[in-house]
Amino acid sequence: MSYRDPPGIIAPHIPADDWRRAEATGQPVVIVVHTTDRTGRPLHHYLFPIVVAGAGAIGIFATVAAFLALLDFAVHTATAIAAATGPLSVGGITLKLARPKN
Repeated sequence: MSYRDPPGIIAPHIPADDWRRAEATGQPVVIVVHTTDRTGRPLHHYLFPIVVAGAGAIGIFATVAAFLALLDFAVHTATAIAAATGPLSVGGITLKLARPKN
């Protein structure tokens, strides 16, 4: 008869005499594991909505930042064009679009 260790990580909890007797006679070893049910909800039930809301907030912030950068670029472009063209006259009314820098 060859000697074998009990399988798995539950081996230290099975008395050696009981294991050897069950191995020799072919009798099954019944192992009872006591567990407790979880109380409350798992963490992912709370994390998923927070992550989705955070991603939405970052997306809205990025959209507003891109719009403001585009608006800033448009204003600088309009100012440069107005400074380069000089006075504009329509129907005898002259309009200076930009003031000269001193």
